[in-house]
Amino acid sequence: MTQKTFKEAYGTLQNHAQALRDQQEPNIDDLLNIVTESVAAYKVCQTRIDAVEKALEKALSTARQGDSESDSENPA
Repeated sequence: MTQKTFKEAYGTLQNHAQALRDQQEPNIDDLLNIVTESVAAYKVCQTRIDAVEKALEKALSTARQGDSESDSENPA
């Protein structure tokens, strides 16, 4: 199962978490599959979150540089 989007991966994590909460007894036969899929989904989510954080940092840095240049051109 290959997830391509954050939403798909996050949905997988939510579904697995709910399935584990709903179990009366641990189902060892399914556990390996759940863990494997959950780790893969987590990696997709973490990669997307890291990419968004970097993009935000870059955008904020660019915005701050633009503000600094405006301030130096128009001193109060």
